[in-house]
Amino acid sequence: MELRNRHLLLGITGGVAAYKAAELARELQRRGATVQVVMTEAATRFIGTATFQALTGQPVFTDQWDPRIANSMAHIELSRRADAILIAPASADFLAKLAHGLADDLLSTLCLARSRPLLVAPAMNREMWAQAPTRRNIAQLREDGVRVLGPASGEQACGETGEGRMLEPEDIAEDIVAHFVPQRLAGVSALITAGPTFEPIDPVRGITNLSSGKMGFAIARACRQAGAQVTLVAGPTALPTPRGVHRVDVRTARQMHQAVLDQLDAPGARPGLFVAVAAVADWRVANASSSKLKKTPDGAPPVLQFAQNPDILAEVAARPAAPYCVGFAAESEDLERNGQDKRARKGVPLLVANIGHETFGQDDNELLLIDAEGLQRLPRASKQALAAQLVAEIAQRLAATGAAARAQAPTP
Repeated sequence: MELRNRHLLLGITGGVAAYKAAELARELQRRGATVQVVMTEAATRFIGTATFQALTGQPVFTDQWDPRIANSMAHIELSRRADAILIAPASADFLAKLAHGLADDLLSTLCLARSRPLLVAPAMNREMWAQAPTRRNIAQLREDGVRVLGPASGEQACGETGEGRMLEPEDIAEDIVAHFVPQRLAGVSALITAGPTFEPIDPVRGITNLSSGKMGFAIARACRQAGAQVTLVAGPTALPTPRGVHRVDVRTARQMHQAVLDQLDAPGARPGLFVAVAAVADWRVANASSSKLKKTPDGAPPVLQFAQNPDILAEVAARPAAPYCVGFAAESEDLERNGQDKRARKGVPLLVANIGHETFGQDDNELLLIDAEGLQRLPRASKQALAAQLVAEIAQRLAATGAAARAQAPTP
């Protein structure tokens, strides 16, 4: 319930994408928000007010002079009650009104009189989106502090394909959740590994583990919501990519190792944060067969020879000007001692230990944070909630590290 205690004003303008606003209202409520709908007259030509009243349990407003507002100031009363105003869909016409300060109906007047954040999800034909006036209006809105969500590219109601399609309701809801998250990692480039690795024995068999990738994917999502630019190197998992995260898929430990090095050595801004959540296989089969191994008449099992895989976390932590490194540990016994030993062995400032190896594949977890100052327990909660707590802890440590580095830097 990431939007619990948030009251959102959902503005709907005229466009065929208005039907998606019904799903969006439900999605926002599913995440804990209360939703108040305000519609333009054009929007009511595409979908009725009764639909939104039934979905939200709130009266729907369309008229600036609505008698249900005692002082006839709906544009003031409605906006002041909201934590944020979201216009979805936002038509080209309505975006032009916002950019030029026009206020000729309830929704546009409400937006002009607002004291709350405004977010817009554009929806229009690809040609309308590409035209110079629309581009100027969008630029002006961004300069004015309005957050523009999308649009997406894809098939449109007119039968054409291109940019201008409204984001899907779940994507908009994700952006709304992120809007309320403190941007503790703004400007940080984060590199995260997640999931298991798969070490082949032959083309159809292999050695793997029970890691689902859920914790790593949750941390990638939480980092992105906190403002970071996130690259996720994922082992074999069917989990969907968190919104706004760049994903690199790998299969084996050596592939994950190479993908991490490629990201660290890529031109441009290098990652300042590395979170190694993936359950990387310690060994691989050195004599993997290029064809499927068959049973032998005498029933003798194949002889497998093992070689050690690269230690990705230790190698990254040992690099010159290494990013801030966070490791993960799953221990079956003596968690605190083994965790402290692993942190020292890997040479990382922070190690996060899963309390109980049976958490693989589960939706909740309990974590133990181990650093030079000692131990800190994060009580059992959903992995999404724990990820948000962990990212806040990492951001605090990153800020302290940056302050220490600046204090030690020579004065020019």
